[in-house]
Amino acid sequence: MKLLGAVLAGGRSSRFRADKAEAVWRGKALVDHAVAQLGEQCDTVVLCGRARAGVASLADRPTADEGPLGGLNAALAHAAESGFDAVLSIACDNALVPPGLADNLSPGPAYAESQPVVGLWPVALAPRLDAWLAGQPRRAMMAWVEHIGASPVALPEPPPNINTPDDLKALDERPEKDRSCPAAQSRR
Repeated sequence: MKLLGAVLAGGRSSRFRADKAEAVWRGKALVDHAVAQLGEQCDTVVLCGRARAGVASLADRPTADEGPLGGLNAALAHAAESGFDAVLSIACDNALVPPGLADNLSPGPAYAESQPVVGLWPVALAPRLDAWLAGQPRRAMMAWVEHIGASPVALPEPPPNINTPDDLKALDERPEKDRSCPAAQSRR
């Protein structure tokens, strides 16, 4: 399976009260951790909802500031145009991605029951999400996953969810052995 990794980074970070993607953990921005972690498991990684040097970037689709669904929509459209089979998505604050994430979510559509932005989305969903966003006022990931009947999956090792500065501080205070995911399995 040819897999496109999508780091969804177009949200407003309202609970974090600052640009969460740029928050620093272990000496680099959370978004950089997310891109690197996902890169270990996917053939190619794109950053959705913002531009960043050194990373292929996609604008939200159909318009800017669409949040996670706009980023996922852009990733699915790009994947369809570029010959990928599926999109593996995570949030920009998923600094630790469990190994074998796509395998745990396969066959898709499926998502981490604790974080619906963490998901595996077959490329065949591209036109369906595009059409749904065109007529949907409720632009929430949970509304989308319910609409398509995606399967919630209890991951054995869910990625930490960083929504507030206290969440980031708690991640930093975890014992060293709990702060890193084992080496990710390559999808190549």
